[in-house]
Amino acid sequence: MPENTPLILFVEDDPAVRSSVRRRLVFEGYRVETAESGPEALEKLGLGPDLVLLDVMLPGFDGFEVTERLRRFSQVPVLMLTARDTVPDRVTGLAIGADDYLVKPFAIEELLARIRALLRRARVGAAPVDGAPSGEGLGYADLRLDLGTREVFRGTTAIALSQREFDLLAYLLRNPRQVLNRDQIFAAVWGSDHMGESNIIDVNVKSLRQKLEVDGLPRLIQTVRGVGYALREG
Repeated sequence: MPENTPLILFVEDDPAVRSSVRRRLVFEGYRVETAESGPEALEKLGLGPDLVLLDVMLPGFDGFEVTERLRRFSQVPVLMLTARDTVPDRVTGLAIGADDYLVKPFAIEELLARIRALLRRARVGAAPVDGAPSGEGLGYADLRLDLGTREVFRGTTAIALSQREFDLLAYLLRNPRQVLNRDQIFAAVWGSDHMGESNIIDVNVKSLRQKLEVDGLPRLIQTVRGVGYALREG
């Protein structure tokens, strides 16, 4: 395969799942490396994957710890795969840096759609958003977002966000004080490629709030009951 073909690191301890998904990914034209444990996953990050497909329940240490450790040195997109279908688990994964979360059992076509969306967003993220040069950004209250470098600050504190969280916050910052319904947010941030669960927006907002409300800072993303969310003070 050409060297510019996306490389996916697939971390899964179940050999049957690992083999079947790997075959399909290769059939779809991706390069694939596999790992069976948390420690092996971190070792293979040295190969420079374009995306990490990561099971949560792993030997050695789990996918949450893998994500937390890799986020110390890499912003590679992470798509978590797990049978743990609770909101706290999803929030935990997103809060430590996962970009998306897919519950097992899943349809392979949905998995492929999410992979394509994450890879496309990663390519966009490697260049200035909307053609913006480094230094051009968005702001509201004490919140600042740089579209070129994809950095976020709350006051003087740097906030590390996943790609999805960055896109969600950028959309809110482009529409300050406006009440945005879930359909608007979903279309702007997830687009037509995502076939996510109905509460995916709420889970991501909760994760984003946890990161932005550092040291007891006031909430800026307000819930508008029965409608959606608004970026506003008070």
